[in-house]
Amino acid sequence: MNNFPKIHNAMWPGLVGKGPEAEEPAIDLDTMLQMTANAEVDGVKFDGVDLFLYQPHVDIDIDDDGLKDLADKVSKHGFVVGSVVAPVWFDGAAMGSQQQRDNFVKAVQKACRIGTRLRELGVRPYGVVRIDSATSPSDWATDPVANTKQIAETFQQAADLAEDYGERLAAEGEICWGAMHSWRAMVDLLEQVDRPQTLGFQADMAHTLLYLLGYNAAQDRIVPADFNWEPEALDEALKTLTAALRPWTIDFHVAQNDATVKGGGSHDKTGRHCLADDPNGKLNIPHHAGFWLRDDKGNLTKSIQHICWDGCMFPNDVLHKQDTWNNILSAMNQVRRQHGWEA
Repeated sequence: MNNFPKIHNAMWPGLVGKGPEAEEPAIDLDTMLQMTANAEVDGVKFDGVDLFLYQPHVDIDIDDDGLKDLADKVSKHGFVVGSVVAPVWFDGAAMGSQQQRDNFVKAVQKACRIGTRLRELGVRPYGVVRIDSATSPSDWATDPVANTKQIAETFQQAADLAEDYGERLAAEGEICWGAMHSWRAMVDLLEQVDRPQTLGFQADMAHTLLYLLGYNAAQDRIVPADFNWEPEALDEALKTLTAALRPWTIDFHVAQNDATVKGGGSHDKTGRHCLADDPNGKLNIPHHAGFWLRDDKGNLTKSIQHICWDGCMFPNDVLHKQDTWNNILSAMNQVRRQHGWEA
C-alpha cells in the first residue's frame, strides 16, 4: 500500500473568510484538529496538518514555550505539521512602500523561525513556507513590468532569509494576487526571482483551474473560446499548464472547483473551493492530480512529500459535518493510490 505522499488537511478553512468582519466566526484550532482526527476511510486517516500562522490559531510571534505546546497539541492526534502559511497580507506586501515590503519580509522571517523550530521539535519532517505577493492584480497592472520586478526583488530578499533557516518558500498561484494571477505572469515572476532551490510554486487544483480560463488575464486563457468542459480539451489545457509550472512546483493542494469564484470576509474573490463530491465540480480529482504529480511521460516525480486538502471558505455548517472530512479523505486516498509510492 502506498504511504507517500502523506495526506494532510489544511487548518485555515477555520480562519479564512471567517471572523469579526465576516458572516461566520472562526473555528478554533483544537476543533479543526479534532474533526481531522475523527476522519477515517478504509482504515486510512490523515497523516498531518498544514497551518496558517495567524490568530486565533497560531500567533506569528509565538514564543518557544508556545511552540512546544503547539507541537504537543498536534502530535497528540498522531499528526505532524507540513507546510505553514506566512501572514504576509495584513501590514505588508511584496510591492509598494518600503515599509510594506519590510513588513512582508519580516512576516516571512517569523514564519521561517516557526517552521524551523517545529522541525527541531520533531513534528515537522517536511513542508514549505507559503507566500504570495499580497498585491491586487489591479494595483500590479498600473505598471506590470516595474511591479513584477519589485515583487521579484522582495521575494529574493525573503529567499535569502529562508535559506538562513534552511526553509523553502512556495508562492501560491491564485487569481487574486498580482503577478501571480495568471500562469504566464506566475512563470515570469518565478523566472525573475530565479531561486529554484529556495523559491518554487504552490499549485492548488482549484486556483490553477481558473488559470486555464484566463479569469483575470484573458490574454493568458489556455482553453479555446468555444470550450464547454469537454474532457479531452480540459486534459490538453492542463498538459500545457503543468508543463510550464510543474518544474517549479514544490507544494500541492488537492481541491475541487466548479469554475466560479468566491470571496469572504477580508479575502478577495478567488477560485471557489468545492466539496470533493460536489456534482458541479469540473475536476476528476485523482485523474487531474496526476498532471501535477507525474511528468509528461507519466512517471512519478516524487517531488511532493505530502499533499494537502484545501477547503478554504467552506461554510461552518459544512466544516462541522463528519461526512465532509470522510469524503475529502477518500478523495485524497484515491490520489495516493493512483499517484503514490511506498517508502
